[in-house]
Amino acid sequence: MKKILLGSSLLTLFFTTVQSVQAADPVWLEGKTEQSYEIQVYHSPTCGCCKGWVDHLKDHNFKVESIEMHDVTPIKQKLGVPQQGASCHTAVVNGKVIEGHVPAQDIKQLLSAESDIRLLTVPGMPSGGPGMDYEGARKDAFKVFAVTEQGKVSTFNKYQDY
Repeated sequence: MKKILLGSSLLTLFFTTVQSVQAADPVWLEGKTEQSYEIQVYHSPTCGCCKGWVDHLKDHNFKVESIEMHDVTPIKQKLGVPQQGASCHTAVVNGKVIEGHVPAQDIKQLLSAESDIRLLTVPGMPSGGPGMDYEGARKDAFKVFAVTEQGKVSTFNKYQDY
C-alpha cells in the first residue's frame, strides 16, 4: 500500500511539474535559434513583468543590457513610440525599437530580413504573453504591430489560441 501511495504521489508531482512548466511558457520558446543579438532594455526596477520579458529574451540568446529607470516616458518619446503603442518597457536592438511584450522570435524575424520597419510593439500588457505568462495566467489574444520609417502601421504577427 505504501508503494502505491508513494508511486501515486510521485506521478502527481511529475504531472503537476510538467503542467506548470508548460503553463508558464507554452509557445515562447518556439523559434528559438542560436543567433545572438545585443539589446538594451529600459524598464522600471520594480516591474516584475519587465524582468520576466528580459528573462524571455535571455532564453532566446539575447545579450541584454538592463537599464533601470523610474520613468521610461522620455526614452519612449526620444525613440518615437506612439502613445497608443506604449507598454511598460522599451528596447533597442540593431537600431530597431521594440516596445512591450514582443515575442523574441518576432524580434529575430525582424532582424533577419531587410525592411523599413523601425518599431515592433505590443501595446498594453496582454496576459499570457512573454513576461506575462506566469502560471495560471489567462492567455489573451494580442497582435504585434510594425511601424515603418514612413509611419505606416501594419500587423506583424498575431497570437490567439496559443
